[in-house]
Amino acid sequence: MASAGETQTVSEYIVHHLTNLTYGKLPAGFERYDGSIVGEGGAWTMAHGGAEVSAMGFNAIHVDSMMWSIGLGIVFCWLFRSVAKKAESGVPSGMVNAFEMIVGFVDDTVRDTFHGHNKLVAPLALTVFVWVFLMNLMDLIPVDLIPHTLMLLGVEYQKIVPSTDPNITMGMAVGVFILMLYYSIKVKGFGFVKELTLNPFNHWIFIPVNLFMEVVGLLAKPFSLGLRLFGNMYAGEMIFILIAALFSAGIAWMVPAGLLQIGWAIFHILIITLQAFIFMVLTIVYLSMAHEDH
Repeated sequence: MASAGETQTVSEYIVHHLTNLTYGKLPAGFERYDGSIVGEGGAWTMAHGGAEVSAMGFNAIHVDSMMWSIGLGIVFCWLFRSVAKKAESGVPSGMVNAFEMIVGFVDDTVRDTFHGHNKLVAPLALTVFVWVFLMNLMDLIPVDLIPHTLMLLGVEYQKIVPSTDPNITMGMAVGVFILMLYYSIKVKGFGFVKELTLNPFNHWIFIPVNLFMEVVGLLAKPFSLGLRLFGNMYAGEMIFILIAALFSAGIAWMVPAGLLQIGWAIFHILIITLQAFIFMVLTIVYLSMAHEDH
């Protein structure tokens, strides 16, 4: 995809698709893409290219990831609220039946995995599963459809799959991690400190070793939770982009590229569902571990 009157190499095409719509503060003295110099005090603006994104550093937000993730969260709430209002006694049908199957599936998973007593876990598991699934589902939309349409309206960059952004996946993982710490302290009290310092070696002389191993294991949970989802979805999106790039290789590649696109999309349905399920199950498992008071 290129701007009017411009052409892109395959490398530029890929980089363009993997660049977020970023808003942030450019430092004073920075030379922008058009040759202008940022004045004293810096400037809050939309980034144009990777160099400007890097220059913004921490003072930046991925506008597209935030808007799509929040929007899909609103869609999730609206859908389930609409179906809940239609639910009634008797044999369900249509969408009500489908949503009841999803709720029943998540409820059974929580009952089999979570061994504590907490009314938050089941609703949280349902929210995580459906929300992550909807974010992953955006990967099945043709890679050029929405970005190209928005580009005609003046929006230069657009990544529509929030789960390919580590800021989104790690943000969700950190949220789960905070809940883990909260319930570990609430349920175990001082026992949580003993768990960190006296496991696996139950002797005071091994406290530094135990503390190091337990803290590393504790911190590994949110990283594995967030980066697993990001890595799988990013790789899937990259394959879609590479297949889409084949269409520019000539007429001879049209049919093979189309078949590859359809085949990968069908296979990807399994991936997006599996990744949502894994994120949900690990969330339940981690919260269950936080409730285990030895």
